Amino acid sequence: MNQIDKPEQFNIENIRRQVSEVRARSADEKAGEITPPAINPFAAKIAEQFREANQTPSIIIGQFRLFEFLSFLAIGLGVSYAYIDAHVQPFLIQAAVAIGLSALTVFILQVVDAYQIPALRAPLHCVRRLLLAWGASFIPLLVLVALLRAGSIYSPRLFIVWLLTGIVFLFVERIAFAYGIRNWTRNGVMERRAVIVGGGEPARELIRALESQQDNDIRICGIFDDRGDGRSPVVVAGYPKLGTVAELVEFARVARIDMLIIALPMSAENRILQLLKKLWVLPVDIRLAAHANKLRFRPRAYSHVGAVPMLDIFNKPIRDWDSVAKRVFDIFFSLVALSLLWPVMIGAAIAVKATSKGPVFFMQKRHGFNNEIIKVFKFRSMYTNMSDPSARNAVTKNDPRVTPVGRFLRKSSIDELPQLFNVLMGSLSLVGPRPHAVLAQSHDRTYADVVEGYFARHRVKPGVTGWAQINGWRGEIDNDDKIKFRTAYDLFYIENWSLFFDLKILFLTPFRLLNTENAY
Repeated sequence: MNQIDKPEQFNIENIRRQVSEVRARSADEKAGEITPPAINPFAAKIAEQFREANQTPSIIIGQFRLFEFLSFLAIGLGVSYAYIDAHVQPFLIQAAVAIGLSALTVFILQVVDAYQIPALRAPLHCVRRLLLAWGASFIPLLVLVALLRAGSIYSPRLFIVWLLTGIVFLFVERIAFAYGIRNWTRNGVMERRAVIVGGGEPARELIRALESQQDNDIRICGIFDDRGDGRSPVVVAGYPKLGTVAELVEFARVARIDMLIIALPMSAENRILQLLKKLWVLPVDIRLAAHANKLRFRPRAYSHVGAVPMLDIFNKPIRDWDSVAKRVFDIFFSLVALSLLWPVMIGAAIAVKATSKGPVFFMQKRHGFNNEIIKVFKFRSMYTNMSDPSARNAVTKNDPRVTPVGRFLRKSSIDELPQLFNVLMGSLSLVGPRPHAVLAQSHDRTYADVVEGYFARHRVKPGVTGWAQINGWRGEIDNDDKIKFRTAYDLFYIENWSLFFDLKILFLTPFRLLNTENAY
């Protein structure tokens, strides 16, 4: 039985001592002696271990699936080249046959679950499935050869060599990949990082159930619970309680966490709802452990970690291959935009430099993905001595801080074009919720104070343009309703994202920018 790797070997007495120190600091904070930290030092130390990004099993398996397709294709082309004369059958037809057979093989391997983690970990245990998939993929080709009487082209010798070469390749590369999986899992490259919310006996039962799974890709990073030690021990099944749920929100923004698992009975409905109100703003999967609940739903209602049933509460938006597709979309269209708009950008740069003293570009700190602070590029539109990097004071109509050229750049949104470089560097997406300045306010209140769940818009990368902007919610925010509506449109975009939706927003953006009513 393989036990899940733990962040480190924890000493219980040391943990208790550190927790006591944190509580002592908390008492001092209440007395006003020091400023309370966002996360306690012990939790911060653990979070540092998981700061580096990891590869989810879905991404790695997807890459492996592509590798197998290309390998099968190379084998098919090689055998065809060796045994089929190009004068008898053109190379394009040979390539089409090889592509079709390779795609069919990968499809059958998927159908027989040969791309599941257990099968990839132990390829020798699923020899029959591998042979079945590889052999079955030849059946359509054999039927086609018989119907077309093309036996002189696709000879029995060719089929035998093709079959045997593919079998040898399958076993060699699957054994090598199984070794790679074990190594990546051991080194933390291929894993899903999880935090358990809630302590005590329910958390202990959940951990034991997870650790009993032989083919488990979950790494438990710690436990968070608002209850005291009497009801929620400092250490549960060898894992430490790292802090409260409020600290968990900050912990998940420092560490690269993939999943939050709530270890509470379904009967604790009010407590679960209170937790979700705090946690749904995070870009992670949120699951409710269902292994100990007597109430049973239809099988499709559950997802599973190994054999442990979970109820899906929230899913991370734009995940795995969707994020890859969106990144490709961003790079392609930002390069297209730069190739078309570079004369406009050069003209704007010259106008900014020629009409006022100071740099051409202006960098501003804004909230990015998962509340990370990013620096966004813009053409400078204000006088240098009046600039407001914090954006605490929003630009208003006829604002004296804005230069004449800057006023035109802002109305036409040309000042935003340098953000295409942010897109290429990866801190922004072309389409997404617009990033707001870190200290942006509405009537002396931060946006987070105005809108409950405001930070949920940071579950995806911010964008140069967005659904809210093309629906008229751009420019000055001079009342609470404007930020509420903008946030509502942003959340709608996140929940309904697709590449087609991005393309629609991108296409509509130039036309909607003609409405400059709220752009100052």
